[in-house]
Amino acid sequence: MRRQNILRMFFFVVFFSIGGAALFGSIICGEVLQYYHNRQLLKAKEELSNRLKSLNDDYDVLLQNLEKDPNLLERITPLVLGTERNDANIIYPKATEELLEAVKKALGEDSSQQSTEPVIPDWLIRCGEPIRRVILFLAGAFLVLISFIWLGSAKSARADQEEP
Repeated sequence: MRRQNILRMFFFVVFFSIGGAALFGSIICGEVLQYYHNRQLLKAKEELSNRLKSLNDDYDVLLQNLEKDPNLLERITPLVLGTERNDANIIYPKATEELLEAVKKALGEDSSQQSTEPVIPDWLIRCGEPIRRVILFLAGAFLVLISFIWLGSAKSARADQEEP
């Protein structure tokens, strides 16, 4: 008899735990999805902030160099404005379209490699669908009911048998 009670208690704990976890997962799924979405937005904003800080640092260095060397402005003006350089003693290399496309492609590959990690797990996206959340909730409730109805305590059944 004791063996039967231990087995009954074991199945009760297993069914109740799985059912409770399914109920909890179906209820909290929307908040977990929102958490992952907010974490993804935060990461994107941090990357943008770091990029802006880097640009600010570059511009600060450029302004310091301009204050130190007044001739620097004459040298970088053609680069910034895209005009032809007038110095006859210097040969400037010309960038071809193919070279520019290769550089853009190489820079694009670096940025795409950084963002390949999945932020929101696939199972969480599937569980977040409304029909699946309802099914998960009903399955969890059914398991909890099974654990209480069929695997609950057996004392009431024994009491009914002993009364006559």
